[in-house]
Amino acid sequence: MRPRAAFAAAMASAGILLAGWQAGAHIAESSASAVTTSDVNGAAAGTGSDGTGSSGAGASAKAGAAAKAGGSFTGTAVQTRFGTVQVQVTVKGGVITDVTALQLTDAEQRSVQISNRAAPVLRSEVLDAQSANVQTVSGATVTSDAYLTSLQGALDAANF
Repeated sequence: MRPRAAFAAAMASAGILLAGWQAGAHIAESSASAVTTSDVNGAAAGTGSDGTGSSGAGASAKAGAAAKAGGSFTGTAVQTRFGTVQVQVTVKGGVITDVTALQLTDAEQRSVQISNRAAPVLRSEVLDAQSANVQTVSGATVTSDAYLTSLQGALDAANF
C-alpha cells in the first residue's frame, strides 16, 4: 500500500508542476507583435524571419550603426496570464538612456498595482546594469520576467 501511495503523491506533484509551468508567461508569436526599430533618420525596419532585426547582412550593419548612433527599439509583446507586457528601449551612443513600458499587466486591479510598483524598479535596475540581466522584483515575478523578455527583444533589435 505504501509504494502505491508514494507513487500517487509523486504523480500529483508532477501534475501540479506541469499545470504551473503551462500557466506561466508565453511569448506571443504573431505578426502583430513584430519588433520595429527606428534609426536616426526615422526609417523603420522590421525583424526578419529569424528574429534578429534584419533581413540581410546590409540591414544588420545598418541596425548596428543605428544602435550606436541612437534610436528607439520596441520589444516583443509578451503575453502572461495577467495581461500583455511590452517594453521600448532608447539607445544613444551605445548606452541605454531610457526604458519605457508600453504595456503592463492589467487583468485585474491587483495586477495593475503590482505592475505599477515593479516597472520603476525594473527601469532603474536596467539603466544601472545597462542590460536585461537584472533580478526580478519580489512579488512581481511574472511581470518582471515578461518585462525582461520584452526588453531583451528590444536590445536584440538594437544589436546591443
